Amino acid sequence: MSYNLLKGKRGIIFGALDEKSIAWKVAEKAHDEGATFTLTNAPIAMRMGKINDLAAACNAQVIPADATSMEDLENLFTKSMEILGGPLDFVLHSIGMSPNVRKSRPYGDLNYDWFQKTLDISGLSFHKVMQTADKLDAMNQWGSILALTYIAAQRTFPDYSDMAQAKALLESIARSYGYFFAKKNNVRVNTISQSPTMTTAGSGVGGFDVFFDYAEKMSPLGNATAEDCANYVVMMFSDLTRKVTMQNLMHDGGFSSSGITSELIENLTE
Repeated sequence: MSYNLLKGKRGIIFGALDEKSIAWKVAEKAHDEGATFTLTNAPIAMRMGKINDLAAACNAQVIPADATSMEDLENLFTKSMEILGGPLDFVLHSIGMSPNVRKSRPYGDLNYDWFQKTLDISGLSFHKVMQTADKLDAMNQWGSILALTYIAAQRTFPDYSDMAQAKALLESIARSYGYFFAKKNNVRVNTISQSPTMTTAGSGVGGFDVFFDYAEKMSPLGNATAEDCANYVVMMFSDLTRKVTMQNLMHDGGFSSSGITSELIENLTE
């Protein structure tokens, strides 16, 4: 069901790879709710995914951009405003990659060049996105900027490795830049801490299946799906959440507030 929550709103959605991507689901939902937007991803990710199929379904244009490149980001925001007909109302940062995780380097033997790349792609890029939007005056009054994160920024999950530091950086940037964007033109900046989700990227983390099942048993409402997250993102893009900013919003079925659940007790006593 559509409520026209985003009718007339314009934006950019980063990170849609394939049908499993949260960003993909957000794009579909935003389109259903009346938004127009551009889609973007790194050129290498675009070659691996199906972003052009999504663009066709949502009547959106694709603008390749490396989110770590200031030149690419300036081109992305400038072209997006030209295509969409003015400044933006929303931006979704759904980006994350760790070479150390991909190459199964243990946490006690990280490659530091790769670590820096993890921080740049998965955390610092959020600052670069907002700084570019800020300098180009690309955001409308009461706009909404969101990034996706994970509870490993606060708690230890061994196989999440250096991505945990990247997410902690991401959340800190949201709070800091959220202050300046709010003072400038009432733009909201928040992060959404999502349940482990069966995306192409998420399932690449070692032991993900066990991880996913544990979170399901620890969450009174169960894990939030990609579709659930898309609904939450659209609400945060809408005018219904104008006074929510600088927050890390837990979207995890209650996982973050649960000490233990009856399902987990039963499982451990079998």
